Amino acid sequence: MGISINVQAKTDYSFLFSGLGTSAANAASSNWLADYAAIKNGSYAKLMKAYYAKDSSDEVKSAARNTAVNQSSALSKDDTQTLAKVQSTTDALKETADKLIDTDKKSVFAGEDMNTIYAAVKDFVSDYNDVISAGSSASSTSIANRVRNMTNITDISSRSLAKVGVTINSDKTLSIDEDTFKSADMDTIKNLFHERGSYGYNMSAQASYINFAADQEANRANTYTFTGTYGSSYSAGSIFNTWF
Repeated sequence: MGISINVQAKTDYSFLFSGLGTSAANAASSNWLADYAAIKNGSYAKLMKAYYAKDSSDEVKSAARNTAVNQSSALSKDDTQTLAKVQSTTDALKETADKLIDTDKKSVFAGEDMNTIYAAVKDFVSDYNDVISAGSSASSTSIANRVRNMTNITDISSRSLAKVGVTINSDKTLSIDEDTFKSADMDTIKNLFHERGSYGYNMSAQASYINFAADQEANRANTYTFTGTYGSSYSAGSIFNTWF
């Protein structure tokens, strides 16, 4: 049986302002379907023409200006390249962290070869630093909070990490000393990077959280662009649920 969705959008451009509050949260939760309808049917264009007209009133200019501010606050300030960088670096970090915690026959720790283990941890450190770099370029509060959670966990584990030659730099990135690592106790290394609930295990989870935050920002940013058009990649989520 087919499903019919009937969206009744108001065509009066004044409705474009009705769902917008003074906060970014209110703007983000506004009915973008109605906003989209207003743009499609020309109401929004009429408003802009009225705003830029030589004889436009101060009231119309003020309303249009406030709408532009509220609308932009609902969109991500991060560009596509920044978010893509966060996504790719967190994907890489999760992959290297999962490689360390893997327990199958091909596990890095299977033969307890120190050179193999060191190479894997070195890759982990490099990918971790890439996430810090990418995350610091993003303006999203959600991404920043997730990255902060990751570095806080690292801070908590700093003493244990130092025992295997992994130290925290002033910019929150990591450094690894090969000699110290290779002379460290194997059980200590395993407890840090290989066991369930270990530091490495937590870093895999944090990478997923940051990646999810970047995905959410990318979906929101791609829905509506600064040129007044809608992107081709977006998440509809549950926006149609109330129409059944």
